[in-house]
Amino acid sequence: MDDDSGKKKILLVDDNEVQLSISEVQLNKEYDVTTAKSGREALDYLFHGHVPDLIMLDILMPDMDGWETFGRLRAISKLHEVPILFLSSINDENEIDRAYDMGAVDFIIKPCNSTELLERVKKAVKK
Repeated sequence: MDDDSGKKKILLVDDNEVQLSISEVQLNKEYDVTTAKSGREALDYLFHGHVPDLIMLDILMPDMDGWETFGRLRAISKLHEVPILFLSSINDENEIDRAYDMGAVDFIIKPCNSTELLERVKKAVKK
């Protein structure tokens, strides 16, 4: 879904405000980025009719972690086709496999450099 500027829309979900700001700045040049500081905030945004082209989701968040948020996102029919990628500090092969098994399009370990982030987001948006 493009906005008036022709940019693809990304919903970026992370409870770490510093990481959220860094990722937003890296992505803002090429994408229309909306941020949420929790899974609940992301779900509230989406329940109001917003459908992004990509959802980027942290795993380690209080209250509702990324796994639970992912499950709830997939239960919303209008979001079935929206690719979801995890952007997390978890660097564990079993957790990465779990993400792909659940249906994530990618798993980016943070911190990552801007070039890598943009390339992988570009691929995810095309899926």
